[in-house]
Amino acid sequence: MPEKKKHDHSALVDMLHRELPDEEHLCDLADLFKIFGDTTRMRILYSLFESELCVCAISELLGMTQSAISHQLRVLKDNHLVANRREGKTIYYFLADDHVRKIIEQGYEHLTEEE
Repeated sequence: MPEKKKHDHSALVDMLHRELPDEEHLCDLADLFKIFGDTTRMRILYSLFESELCVCAISELLGMTQSAISHQLRVLKDNHLVANRREGKTIYYFLADDHVRKIIEQGYEHLTEEE
């Protein structure tokens, strides 16, 4: 039986090794996607697509307590996915930047492309 030839992937592997982000950045990226892995947080992010909202409006929209919404907003804010502004005693939340919208839109597009 003839011996199988081994493929020489060394040039490709070397090139890919140079292009691969370092472990810390990959870990940070995985952590970012974990934030998107919660349905409540996704519902909050979607609710902010069209307008900035205060906690009480998000709470009413999603049928959840203000405390639960505030907790999730803190997670989203700490991870730079939402930002806020104060108007008197009311704090309004909004998507931090267009990257957040694009990530969600592309994920949703990927899920629904077969439909």
